Amino acid sequence: MKKMILFGLLLSFITLTAGAQELRNGNNSCIGKIDSDGTVRNGNNSTIGKIDSDGTIRNSNNATIGKIDSDGTIRNGNNSTIGKIDSDGTVRNGNNSTIGKIDKDGTVRNGNNSTIGYAKDVPKAKAAVFFFFDFFK
Repeated sequence: MKKMILFGLLLSFITLTAGAQELRNGNNSCIGKIDSDGTVRNGNNSTIGKIDSDGTIRNSNNATIGKIDSDGTIRNGNNSTIGKIDSDGTVRNGNNSTIGKIDKDGTVRNGNNSTIGYAKDVPKAKAAVFFFFDFFK
């Protein structure tokens, strides 16, 4: 009976973490994850927010704090445009100035083209929200 319970707990853990997409800093240390359901976790695996399938960005209290529009526009909780991610991965602030880029391989670069992190297999808009806009700080 104990083995079955332990197996069930292990299976649940594997199921919950299997779809997680890791976000790593420039030293390749895990600083966060985005689960398959959009839950955003910090490097300590604590829930810090969520990005819903429609692009709504929520904090850990489930309050709406922003939105990613289908065209890559990023809005704050007041629906003001604060940035955009272009189809090529270029990240722009609300003044349309380039503040970074997310390469095809998931390398995240700042405005000086220095590597600041990695977001392999993470949708570019979600990675941009995590690295460049202060929704989850």
